[in-house]
Amino acid sequence: MKKKDKVARKRARQHEKRSFRQAMAKELREHRSSFIVFSVLRILVLVVLVRQIMLRSYESAFFCILALLLLYVPSWIQVKLHIELPPPLEITILCFIFAAEILGEVNAFYVVVPNWDTMLHTINGFLAAAVGFSMVILLNDDERLTFHLSPFFLALLAFCFSMTVGVLWEFFEFGMDQLFHTDMQKDTIVHAIYTVTLDPTRSNQVVTIPDIQEVLINGEELGLGGYLDIGIIDTMKDLFVNFVGALVFSVTGFFYAKSKGRKRSAAQSFVPSKKTADRDYLEQALQEDRPPET
Repeated sequence: MKKKDKVARKRARQHEKRSFRQAMAKELREHRSSFIVFSVLRILVLVVLVRQIMLRSYESAFFCILALLLLYVPSWIQVKLHIELPPPLEITILCFIFAAEILGEVNAFYVVVPNWDTMLHTINGFLAAAVGFSMVILLNDDERLTFHLSPFFLALLAFCFSMTVGVLWEFFEFGMDQLFHTDMQKDTIVHAIYTVTLDPTRSNQVVTIPDIQEVLINGEELGLGGYLDIGIIDTMKDLFVNFVGALVFSVTGFFYAKSKGRKRSAAQSFVPSKKTADRDYLEQALQEDRPPET
């Protein structure tokens, strides 16, 4: 009897895996626009991956493999959680992954392209707010739950969720820099310092060192034309642009929630919804490919 149950469970797991693969294949092709973007980006990532392997740049090859896996995440989420991502949101996520991993990390856009990191952090703030807003609004529409949230509170939660994600990411960057000696918190060249540390009277008076043109370290000039700030300005700038992105979505999300989706809003293209039966490909695959009773 136990052996029979074990075989039945094994068949059920195989059935679920096969159904999930079928649902993923359908999900990837559901929207023509997002599928075209996904296909083009996947080809580009594969080309870059082959090139990095030929150059023996294995760290960059790792980022390429990571990007390939992340490109499947939007479809995985839709199948696994039974939610529908609007094509604009899905395309934005796919492009964000490519811009961050392939252009930013592999092709060093973070260094060679001015404000590349700033642009991505702004988009991240917007997307994180959209995720927070969607999580709450989907729960708020769940018939099993009894609470109802005002549009303002929905927008506030989305904003706070986005800012929390931004802060946690800066914690991660700081931790990586401290523990593994990376440089995720990019440095900034400044030409003035305002500090109480150099106050000889120890009376908390600010000492200003203006017009800094050069800094010596161990007797050698850095050749930067100013003082090298270690990370704090980059961190605060990232949090500020995250704030801007979160605020933009939260405002549009407020009007979307206030009209209950009836009026057009910028948020409408970025708010997921529950899958209807005709688009729930996983459930369809499970029903169509159900194993025979034994």
